Amino acid sequence: MASADAVISIRDLRKSFPTADGGRITVLHSVTFDVMRGETLVIMGGSGCGKSTLLNCLIGELPIDEGAILYRTNEMEEAVDVTGLREREFNNIRRRMGILFQSGALFNSMTLAENVALPLREHSYVEESIIDIVVTLKLQQVKMLAHRDKMPTQLSGGQKKRAGLARATALDPEILFYDEPSAGLDPVTSTAIDELIMDLSSKLQVTSVVVTHEMDSAFRIADRMVMLDKGRVLRIGPRSDFESIRDADPASLSTADDRLINQFLNGYSDGPLTDAEGMSEFEKLIIGTALSEDRTTA
Repeated sequence: MASADAVISIRDLRKSFPTADGGRITVLHSVTFDVMRGETLVIMGGSGCGKSTLLNCLIGELPIDEGAILYRTNEMEEAVDVTGLREREFNNIRRRMGILFQSGALFNSMTLAENVALPLREHSYVEESIIDIVVTLKLQQVKMLAHRDKMPTQLSGGQKKRAGLARATALDPEILFYDEPSAGLDPVTSTAIDELIMDLSSKLQVTSVVVTHEMDSAFRIADRMVMLDKGRVLRIGPRSDFESIRDADPASLSTADDRLINQFLNGYSDGPLTDAEGMSEFEKLIIGTALSEDRTTA
């Protein structure tokens, strides 16, 4: 059952992929948590932990094997399980979402202004004069108005992220998804993007879900955090809980999960994450799947 204050409720979500030998690898194991209205929730974990797969399940890019993903936007009287919806029905909910992809995902054949205008032209019925006003406002919000007539190839990595964020907010979404917003950016630009995320969350009153493995960024922007490892939720809680684990002496932590989280948050080379026996089976499955996909696309 979904929480009354949750915008998104994930319940016992399981996702697997086929392997080269005809079997299946389970990437997400019974994942369960809520995303509360108006919060910024950071989903973190090491490479291969399942966080990007989880994001793709949440936005409907990947079907799930078992479980439920329930949304309750402002106009809904009760939560709806989107896993059972037709594509057209899910698209009605997607219009309440904005997504900032890792690369910015701008169309190189369009100017910055045309990229931002695209969701309005595709999913609304407003006149071009209104679209131009909205584009101007959205570009002002991300401090990119001076670049409105540039092509994406003329923009830096940080500018592309800002432009992608302007497009993601074009339809005034209730929910914003961010896929590694700080990836590939220098520390100064990364901080600027984080400040922009916090500013937009405050001004637009949106619910934000951020997938990242950048810890400086995560601790700047998060209200709550979810730690994934090998496809399972190790811990979910307020940022302060994770700060306490991060700052603790590993020897003082009573559970293996907390010691693993401590290692990840601090980037220590020794600990449960780098225990060869603990990692080998999962890594072999991940590597085997990757090799199989390479052979398929070759």
